[in-house]
Amino acid sequence: MTDETVDCYNCGTTNPEWAQVCRSCGVVLRHGEAAIAPAGRVPTDRDSLVSMGAVIGTILVALVLGLFVANLNPTDPTVGQESPSPSATPEETVEPTEEPVASETPVPTPEPTPALPGTLVFGTQLDANRQVVDPVDTFTPGMTFAHSITSSQPFGTPTVGEEVVRILDDGTEEVVVSHVGETPNQLGVAPEASSAGFVGPDATAFLQSWGPGLYEMRVYTGETLIARGQFRLAEG
Repeated sequence: MTDETVDCYNCGTTNPEWAQVCRSCGVVLRHGEAAIAPAGRVPTDRDSLVSMGAVIGTILVALVLGLFVANLNPTDPTVGQESPSPSATPEETVEPTEEPVASETPVPTPEPTPALPGTLVFGTQLDANRQVVDPVDTFTPGMTFAHSITSSQPFGTPTVGEEVVRILDDGTEEVVVSHVGETPNQLGVAPEASSAGFVGPDATAFLQSWGPGLYEMRVYTGETLIARGQFRLAEG
């Protein structure tokens, strides 16, 4: 590369010797030819006209490309136009609907069993006051069956009736000894007394007659229930 320069004949700008066009006006430089200044304000020589035509052609091509690109993204015709505001529609107030609450079928509450005036205790022997010593609730063969009754008031009658029922697995009852009927189970007591005790046979006799299971004894004065208690018979 040399330090020689070429002056543009069109605008006079000094360009490097290797430049093909003027760095200022774009006119093709004439290497090896004497710089010829244009005669008028507008150059009329062939090379100048060719250069000017190339510049004008480039501008026209740029304009065409710009229009083409603009047509690819047309402006929304609605832009800039005022859109009518929708009139506010009053919202309808919806009252909450209360769902009916399903009424539950009332479950009858069982009436509490009234407290009885007497108590019944089971065991194998009685003390001097005719009361059970060491209460038990299960009897097996060889055990003496004894029981005692204590009431909050005198019996008021010379006998008390005792009924024994067997309680089955489904909750039903089976009477094995009745306090009424042709041969009622009645035991003698002192009318003025409020307690009494009785010693029965060996539990083996009851097992043979009634069989193993859960039993309940109920004590009556006349037709009034005064005491009740449960015991179990087992084969061993």
